[in-house]
Amino acid sequence: MKVYPSYILSVLVSLALHAALIAGLFSIRESDDVRRIVEPQYISANLVKSVSVRETAKAPKKNTDEAKRRARQRQLQAERREAEALAQKKADEDLSKRRALEEQAERKRKAEEAEAERQRLARIRKEQLEAELADALAEELRLLASEADERSANNYRQLIQKRLSESWSRPPSARRGMETMIRLQLVPTGRVVGVTILNSSGDAAFDRSVELAAFKVDLVELQSMPSALFEKKFRQVNVLFSPEDLRL
Repeated sequence: MKVYPSYILSVLVSLALHAALIAGLFSIRESDDVRRIVEPQYISANLVKSVSVRETAKAPKKNTDEAKRRARQRQLQAERREAEALAQKKADEDLSKRRALEEQAERKRKAEEAEAERQRLARIRKEQLEAELADALAEELRLLASEADERSANNYRQLIQKRLSESWSRPPSARRGMETMIRLQLVPTGRVVGVTILNSSGDAAFDRSVELAAFKVDLVELQSMPSALFEKKFRQVNVLFSPEDLRL
């Protein structure tokens, strides 16, 4: 039997249509089953999607509030930092002022101490100068008094020399160059109460003549002598006696 291609094509098309029909039926049934099973999820998904849409609608306001809150926080933080900076600046300024005052007080204290020390040293120096001046004045007065005493004493020594010369009798054995050192012991009335030969002339007669002359001396003028001068210079008087000269 001769088979025509068109016939074969028709059969193939028919089979394909039937197969598609059967697949469609199974697909419809499966779709119904799936629809029955998935439909709640589909509804739930729609609800979630609906809620998400509402939240999305509210999102701009929420974002605006959050932005405001964050902006407010940043503003508060900035204000706090500014307040802290101002407080720190004030604390630094107060510290600087306090240190400046302390340094000023310290300089004043040191200046006062230096001035007090300067005045103390000046007072000490003044006292030293006054003491030195007083000592110098006292020494000057002492020298003047000593000179006056020495002048007065020389006058009394000359008187003693004169009286010894007047009362001495030269012995025959006396020769030029002989001399005897004697010490007179006097009392304030001017009387000689003791004679001591300190250095002998080597001639007993010469020494004895000097001793006798000393005891003959009466120095009543010593009674007018100041007692201090007498005690200092005339309680005991050394006299160097020689024929040519009579020296104290």
